[in-house]
Amino acid sequence: MESPEQIKARAEAALPGVKIDIVPNGSPSRQLSLLIDNEHALAVARFLRDDLALRLDFCSNVTGIDWLDRTVKKTVKVKKTIDGEEKEVDQTTEEKISGYLEAVYHLYSMTQKHGPVVIRMRTTDRAEGVRLPSLTPIWRSAEFQEREIFDLYGVRFDGHLDLRRILMWDEFVDHPMRKDYREADDYEYEPTPHDDVLERAKQHYAPRPQLDGAEKITATDLHG
Repeated sequence: MESPEQIKARAEAALPGVKIDIVPNGSPSRQLSLLIDNEHALAVARFLRDDLALRLDFCSNVTGIDWLDRTVKKTVKVKKTIDGEEKEVDQTTEEKISGYLEAVYHLYSMTQKHGPVVIRMRTTDRAEGVRLPSLTPIWRSAEFQEREIFDLYGVRFDGHLDLRRILMWDEFVDHPMRKDYREADDYEYEPTPHDDVLERAKQHYAPRPQLDGAEKITATDLHG
């Protein structure tokens, strides 16, 4: 199978205006993925599926990722004059990166028997109602998993034909997989609170009125 660098070069050559970046995974595997620009996402996806050498005809998995605002430290080599002699030394800089949400797709070729090729798209920020293009017109298997990302992360997928919550009930507020989500004490809309959820919800129940002595009903009152 072609390397990510080769796929990037051929896709950009075949689709004028397309911008693809190579992103290494932060894990020890350092697996490379292709970050595709949202404007041309459908065109790139169609290229990956239909290109005779790639034929990435199966999307096995789609997942969401929430990236909070963060500061990244980078070490670079710079030249400095020390004691009259020019030397190369390490210099650490900090880069502030604004938060965003991602959708990550793992693609395989059932025809060519290779994969995965990992592609990803990013929102501009983490605001409510952020949008990405849906890739279900290219890979139908992404349908339910894009719904999960919509439900749990709040990303709206333009072009998805049935975008609605799939795990949480319709009245549920917020998106539980966002990293700054805080679980509520009172699940006002949960159909049947139970176990520890019920115990927390009880803290919000109105206290039962206490009857004073004059209002208490005795057995004599009931039977005469």
